[in-house]
Amino acid sequence: MSAKDIEQSFVILKQTVPLLVKHKISAVPTNYALWYTYVSNDSPELNEQLDAAVESDSPISELKAKDLYRSYISDKEEVNVWDLRQSLEGMMIELSQSLKDTKSETQDYKNLMDACIDDLSKVEKEGWTVEEVLGLVRNMVKESQVIRQSTISFNGALASAEKEIVRLKSQLQASQQEALYDALTGLCNRRYFDSEISSKAKLDKCSLALIDIDHFKKINDTYGHQMGDLVLKAVAKKIQSCCRENAQAFRYGGEEFAVIMPGLDQSRARHMADVMRRNIEKITVKDRRTGQSLGDITVSAGVAQLQANEHSSQFIETADKLLYEAKRLGRNRVMPMA
Repeated sequence: MSAKDIEQSFVILKQTVPLLVKHKISAVPTNYALWYTYVSNDSPELNEQLDAAVESDSPISELKAKDLYRSYISDKEEVNVWDLRQSLEGMMIELSQSLKDTKSETQDYKNLMDACIDDLSKVEKEGWTVEEVLGLVRNMVKESQVIRQSTISFNGALASAEKEIVRLKSQLQASQQEALYDALTGLCNRRYFDSEISSKAKLDKCSLALIDIDHFKKINDTYGHQMGDLVLKAVAKKIQSCCRENAQAFRYGGEEFAVIMPGLDQSRARHMADVMRRNIEKITVKDRRTGQSLGDITVSAGVAQLQANEHSSQFIETADKLLYEAKRLGRNRVMPMA
């Protein structure tokens, strides 16, 4: 790193630390990396996400920070699972050593060939015998065969190592996805939700919608679980597409979804949930395997607004009670707080 690069890093550092202090962000490595990148303006998409959080005064949970870090700073395959990290690092060390060995052997071969060429230039000048010339040529052929075999072995090892690295990266990516996302719908999972809702409980204004698919057991019993899965994916996609104003959707469990809406009061949150409900009514799901189609899919929702000094568990419980009230009153409706 040049002196200019070091100086620039110090400039960015001096701007990053005050931001962490100002927004009451813990100075853990992930947060530091996020805000250092923010100040550097190296990722406009990340800056948009962080600006939105700042504008809504919305704290970023630990899992959200890790998700942003993985999406905008690290490579998609960056290792955060220890055993995979060890495996990948081992493969990299092995490859690096192989490259060094091959480079060293190639350099030795080059030096030998240079010496042989020099010797060949002396053949005529110094009057070498036929036997001496043949000995030189034999030596060149021998060394050429050695370096050729070394190159073949290295190429084989490289191809094998590349396949192994691809496999390890694939495993790693799957592990990371499973840690934060629901495998069926692609939405953030319950673990992610728990982390987010705990951090949002510190906000002055935040709303929560719990959304449940009506008569989902009947769909499974009548059309089978394959169709049930298609319905879950279709509903999740529609909920996700309707999220606005920094709202975030989760698969809460089974046929139930959650949407956290930081910065929204109950009126605006109810409107967003009702837009989701109306859009879901328009869904028609078709099972290409059987040709069956299913429409008239509806959901019920409970929408709660965070109260002063309310714990996240109470916040969730309120939304859950409102959801069951919507079910009791006939389903396919959004029930707000009184």
